[in-house]
Amino acid sequence: MGVSFDLTGKVAVITGAAGILCSEMARQLAERGVSVAVLDLLGDKAEKVAADINAIGGKAMGVQVDVLDRNSIINARDIVLKEFGPVDILINGAGGNKKEATTSDDMSFFDIPLEALQWVFDLNFIGTVLTTQVFGKVMAEQGSGSIINISSLSSLTPLTRVVGYSAAKAAINNFTQWFAVYINQNYSTSIRVNAIAPGFILTQQNYFLLVDEKTGQDTERGKAIKKNTPMGRYGKPEELVGAVIWLASDASSFVNGVVIPIDGGFSAFAGV
Repeated sequence: MGVSFDLTGKVAVITGAAGILCSEMARQLAERGVSVAVLDLLGDKAEKVAADINAIGGKAMGVQVDVLDRNSIINARDIVLKEFGPVDILINGAGGNKKEATTSDDMSFFDIPLEALQWVFDLNFIGTVLTTQVFGKVMAEQGSGSIINISSLSSLTPLTRVVGYSAAKAAINNFTQWFAVYINQNYSTSIRVNAIAPGFILTQQNYFLLVDEKTGQDTERGKAIKKNTPMGRYGKPEELVGAVIWLASDASSFVNGVVIPIDGGFSAFAGV
């Protein structure tokens, strides 16, 4: 039997799925026959993404969830299991950064408020852990599944300014490895835990850091990013999906505990 990328009939749960990156993952998984639970803090936006998927013949539902509230995640789990059945794929996409946790001309590292750092760390790391406790337990009980965490190239080599975000995503990498070992040794060798580390892709979160709001041209930071990306451009949301399909399918059946950069060569380039 050959390598299978087939995902027909699978069920995927995606957090942060109303955002630019994960909504694209949701759409493309649905196109491949996956029933997609679109989870997001913004329930109306989650329902809109799901409605758009259903309108083009896919199967999806939107569920409001707060990844920092265990009861909220449990409620989402119960809805998904009742509507779609066993969960085959979990994508932990909820995350983000905060201006107050980022150094700038106006914000020295020494003045960053603890609550801002805590907010960024909690959303990215604790939100992933809590969601994995709830949905990962479902996989542990059924004995199979693929978990895909969303890291960042900033986890591999910390980017300037984003001190909290870089640290939180580095913690995601560590947790990805740790949980891959834990779930195999204690529950099932048919559950895999991996992560992707996207490079620079324009999103609502970083747009005006990289694009001048007035001129529409690259900011100095944007220029530096392109200069240090061998492919010379930003990525597109759909360019993450190939790796997600691979990691979610049996085509990657012996891939476990790894973090895959998708960054146009940024992490391979020393700048000279």
